[in-house]
Amino acid sequence: CYRPVIISTFNSVYSMSIPEVNKYAGAYRSALAQNPDNTELNNSIAMCYLKLKLYDKAQSAFAKAIEDNFDNSETYFYAAVSLLKGKKAFLAKRTDIDKIEEYVQAALMIEPKGIYYYFLAYIKYDHFYRKSYRTTPNYQELLAMAKQAGLSNYDIDQLYAILGVDRPDCL
Repeated sequence: CYRPVIISTFNSVYSMSIPEVNKYAGAYRSALAQNPDNTELNNSIAMCYLKLKLYDKAQSAFAKAIEDNFDNSETYFYAAVSLLKGKKAFLAKRTDIDKIEEYVQAALMIEPKGIYYYFLAYIKYDHFYRKSYRTTPNYQELLAMAKQAGLSNYDIDQLYAILGVDRPDCL
């Protein structure tokens, strides 16, 4: 009996080649056809779709994974990332930004990681600050929280690679 390897974090697919990610995604699709409510499989295929930049499919799979297991902070975080669809936060609709904030806040309630605060700082800078919206906490405060929570340069580099946007100079 073949059982696909479970991908629990984006780090697992980050360094994979696109053909390799496609192979895993195919295995997950087959397994999900037999077991559509498997949280681990939904999360795994969502990570693959995010790597493949298939954002709508990623969002759907992340939503299903969240519905079935609401205590995985990374699922909320990467669901938020997928909502930007490879574009700058400045270009996102306000409804998407609100959903991103909701997901990141949920991730932070589960596990306060520096990268979660940092992503929220990016959202606050690129969407709110650049449009001259007042918001609390602002991006500088969130950046300080991120550093206090143990933010690493590797996490920052990986985030911008996933987002597909350039890092703002002030972040």
